Amino acid sequence: MDSLPQPQNQSSPAKILLGKYELGRRLGSGSFAKVHLARSIETNELVAIKIIDKKKTIDSNMEPRIIREIDAMRRLRDHPNILKIHEVMATKSKIYIVMELASGGELFSKLLRRGRLPESTARRYFQQLASALQFSHRDGVAHRDVKPQNLLLDREGNLKVSDFGLSALPEHLQNGLLHTACGTPAYTAPEVISRRGYDGAKADAWSCGVILFVLLVGEVPFDDSNIASMYRKIQRRDYKFPSWISKQAKSIIYQMLDPNPVTRMGIETVMKTTWFKKSLDASQFNFESEPVLEKSSSITAFDLISLSSGLDLSGLFESKKKRERRFTAKVSAVEVEEKAKAVGERLGYAVRKTKKEVVLGSGRTAIAVEAVELAVGVVVVEVKVVDGEEGDSRWSDLITELQVIVLSWHNDVM
Repeated sequence: MDSLPQPQNQSSPAKILLGKYELGRRLGSGSFAKVHLARSIETNELVAIKIIDKKKTIDSNMEPRIIREIDAMRRLRDHPNILKIHEVMATKSKIYIVMELASGGELFSKLLRRGRLPESTARRYFQQLASALQFSHRDGVAHRDVKPQNLLLDREGNLKVSDFGLSALPEHLQNGLLHTACGTPAYTAPEVISRRGYDGAKADAWSCGVILFVLLVGEVPFDDSNIASMYRKIQRRDYKFPSWISKQAKSIIYQMLDPNPVTRMGIETVMKTTWFKKSLDASQFNFESEPVLEKSSSITAFDLISLSSGLDLSGLFESKKKRERRFTAKVSAVEVEEKAKAVGERLGYAVRKTKKEVVLGSGRTAIAVEAVELAVGVVVVEVKVVDGEEGDSRWSDLITELQVIVLSWHNDVM
């Protein structure tokens, strides 16, 4: 098994993240995030952890990208060629996204070292990419930024699609189409740049055509420092095939790089071609997209991000807004429950204790008080109307009574 590199000074203690992961060397960095190698203390598994600075994301308006990345990866975690997200953790200033480790690095780096790939190798990567995107599209998720830099490799050389920060989810559709222009120009479909309504799956198919050309040729088909000039080339299909590309591969690329999305070859159609099926490991395509799970109303690992000031991802976990408050308590979880029971009885609620929370009932209204110990000595409490609507007076009295155990309030839905 791979191991974390040992520091030269053996007496230096390893950095432990939230009591769960031993941090290793930095794998990469961007303007608002760093990615580190890490090891799970519990399982000894090597993972990659993206560490996001919350203040920088807020200052640069990057919150929507983080929301999309987490939500899309959460929905698509069951496909072997989509980078898995294990869990999300947060502190007051940082978000930690724990992901599968792709130790083979970017496919882009491999292309830079080797140039064009043999057709059999290019086909294998293309098969895995198509399988991942077909699975994604069946769940209503369009990637919208398919490029070699976002295609990673694991230690066995299998492709992993990553970086869903520009992805579109089903709820982003307007009249069945997408309207946001995004992506990397050399890989982006012309209808996306033209700001017309577009089909996300057909836009991803265009990017796949560019990817296949790059894998076989070693450069992009349309390359011009002037964007307007580049898109004139795209409309004219102004590119040339080298002699070494097979006739079948040329035909697929030509049909995928059709500037008209209506007649463009889609990924489902490509996967039925003889060229695509050659040397195909059929077992990797037996993955059916599961229905999106109903969003949980309780505190989850993903939901922890929204519990501290700054970036608020609560929209991922609540299908409709309910009155709620969240706070860090200055007492234990057991003491929180005892206080909630005492206050509830004093205010005239019918009180019952479940396995995970205290429920205060009054007529058709139910308020849940749940205390979760996130780390030793750190107890987060959520007080939420889970059924019905509580009157202003009773709700306000409850919150006021609980104030004595509050260390600090979080961003709230009032």
